[in-house]
Amino acid sequence: MTAPSEPAIAAEGICKSFGGSLVLDHIDLHIARGTIFALLGPNGAGKTTIVRILSTLIGADSGEARIGGHDIRRHPDEVRGLIGVTGQFSALDELMTGQENLQLMADLNHLERAAGRARVSELLDRFELTDAAPRPVSTYSGGMKRRLDLAMTLVGRPDVIFLDEPTTGLDPRSRRTMWDIIRSLVSSGVTIFLTTQYLDEADQLADRIAVLDRGRIVAEGTAGELKRRIPGGHVRLEFSDADALRRAAALVEGASTDDETLLLHVAHDGSVAALRRLLDELDDACIAVEHLSIHTPDLDDVFFAVTGHGTPVESLPVTASRP
Repeated sequence: MTAPSEPAIAAEGICKSFGGSLVLDHIDLHIARGTIFALLGPNGAGKTTIVRILSTLIGADSGEARIGGHDIRRHPDEVRGLIGVTGQFSALDELMTGQENLQLMADLNHLERAAGRARVSELLDRFELTDAAPRPVSTYSGGMKRRLDLAMTLVGRPDVIFLDEPTTGLDPRSRRTMWDIIRSLVSSGVTIFLTTQYLDEADQLADRIAVLDRGRIVAEGTAGELKRRIPGGHVRLEFSDADALRRAAALVEGASTDDETLLLHVAHDGSVAALRRLLDELDDACIAVEHLSIHTPDLDDVFFAVTGHGTPVESLPVTASRP
């Protein structure tokens, strides 16, 4: 087990090239135990390469990394004993049943027969796959396969789990189910290293987010910290008639109007004090506001600002909230 004072993942100066092309350029990471770290970036940014290096599948050209205090280069066996890896493409045997896939993983982890059966039963129940367990995996939906793949990763009770784009191709309901599973894992003390192209996924799940672009980490912080770095917050005021809109626009310096929708956009940092001053100013001028909403920069704005190009993929319309 990872010592409480030791970061789950620590990396410094990780570099990797393929065929003379630099894929990772001095990557530094420090990920606390029992947290979700999301690595956000477009296809080809180097996300999967980082996962492969940290999970000891390939070596870095330079730099150092430790998982649970163990050097990935010098002590790969100890690292492999601490981690689990689930990719966007399942490694399941579709000719076998779900139960047989899990039992095979229990055997590979050298669990005694009784302990292995108990672990398989526990995971089937936890991932709501008990009824489907006797069926061939080829009959499973995409979401069921992803849940089974993650269940297989958990057979050995890893401290750190690498989830490489685990919800790619899933429908909104299956994505929400996977999000709930990830949150429950972290609540039990597991550390999650999540790579994703979905901005909403990183926003919903991650304690910390890093944006990877062209092999370099160009921004890192909590979702709130990243959003606060980006200008562009504004208050949207809606008025009942064109006269109120015209008077408000004349009163508030730098505001922009939408005459068709009777909206006034005012640059704003979202603070309560500034909002109160704005409303008091309108009230003193006897200008009534019908509706008010506050817009702050989102991760789409962050991604564009730090990379200079659009978001990696358009997020699916998911309605979910951080608990």
